[in-house]
Amino acid sequence: MTVRTFTAPIAVLMVFAALLATMYLGYASNTEKNLHDFPVALVNQDVGDTLGGKPANVGAQVTDALAAGIPSESVDLRVLGIAEARNQLQNGEVYGAIVIPSDFTKRLAILGAGAVVPGEIERPVITVQTNPRIGPYTTGIMQRIADRALTRVNETVGKNLTDQVHAALANGTPVEMSGAAKLLLTDPVQVVTAPYRPMDDGAGQGLVAFFYTLILLLAGFTGAMMIHTLIDSVLGFTPTEYGPWFVQPPATGVSRLRTLLIKWGVFATAAPILSAMFLGVATALGIPLGNGPLLWLYGTLAIIAVGVTALAVLATFGTAGLLVNLILFVVLGLPSSAATVPLEATPSYISHLAAFEPMHQIYLAVRAILFFDARTSAGLGHGLWMTLLGLAIGVVLGVVATHLYDRRGLHRAAASDPAPVTADRAPVAIPVAAS
Repeated sequence: MTVRTFTAPIAVLMVFAALLATMYLGYASNTEKNLHDFPVALVNQDVGDTLGGKPANVGAQVTDALAAGIPSESVDLRVLGIAEARNQLQNGEVYGAIVIPSDFTKRLAILGAGAVVPGEIERPVITVQTNPRIGPYTTGIMQRIADRALTRVNETVGKNLTDQVHAALANGTPVEMSGAAKLLLTDPVQVVTAPYRPMDDGAGQGLVAFFYTLILLLAGFTGAMMIHTLIDSVLGFTPTEYGPWFVQPPATGVSRLRTLLIKWGVFATAAPILSAMFLGVATALGIPLGNGPLLWLYGTLAIIAVGVTALAVLATFGTAGLLVNLILFVVLGLPSSAATVPLEATPSYISHLAAFEPMHQIYLAVRAILFFDARTSAGLGHGLWMTLLGLAIGVVLGVVATHLYDRRGLHRAAASDPAPVTADRAPVAIPVAAS
């Protein structure tokens, strides 16, 4: 026993704990402070009307006020036509929309006249459309942005409308405003919040896409760990423990590259079975699956991509590959997935990780299949391309690393027995004394 025996593992754990805390606590805290480039559509359909005896388009004035009042460093406000806004909502490109209707100015004029003329009137409406299919947390952020902005708009419109009515009364209108009319003029605009394309109850408010992504990634990540250990045991490279006993078969002398190919073959065989099992369980639970066959196909690809890459990392780095895989697929992957808190509400370093982190790419594709009609523009195309790229990187890394190790004679053998052990030695079962 040496001091290093104790200090080395503790030092590794300290680094791992610091990374874990930075990623997970930084991900969930201060979403308001971290908000940046949050995409919101603004649609003005108002055709205008006569207000106070003069032509007016209050919708255009509200649009200008919102564009000036909403902080550009936090919100990416996109002034769009209704058709383009709907297209971006359907593709998940914007997280919500503020829609001013075509009769907005007309209803304001009727409201102003109704303050002094008896009769039923309706308040003009501004609709806030949320996009819950993107993720559960985006709806709350969208509502907060809209509430703050439209509260100020309502105050401004109410003041202007009240001033116009007072001016009309001063010009000889013989009717006094009632208290109710005065109160209505101070809060003239009704804000209605509604989801764009609501989801089924079985979708778990959008969380199903996150958890389906998680099980695909864990199937690839943990499956690779299991196959790596079991195949190494069968080939005699590592012992297998059964309680107080362990079995050490003789090493077969299989090359590193061939060992990796065997592991990849086993994993590729298991992946479609695992993907089918996930699909079957989801169906039994009544989860809306969108395009089921496509989800099975992509799930198979995602599991293979993660598993192949994880096995390549283990073949390249050995035992240290366990930590590399854990950091790559889990520690960095979960916060940067954007599956709960959107990337636009996380620190910038997490947003940068999403450019290459496997879990984010898988989530985009799974979410598009489940909630966005499998549109390539809604994330399926990007997720599919990045998954294939990740698979290619894993294959190249594994083949190149193991081939180089084999060429340099770096065989997998014990230090006391550098030559590969032949298979004519019997397996050994050795009891381990209980401590």
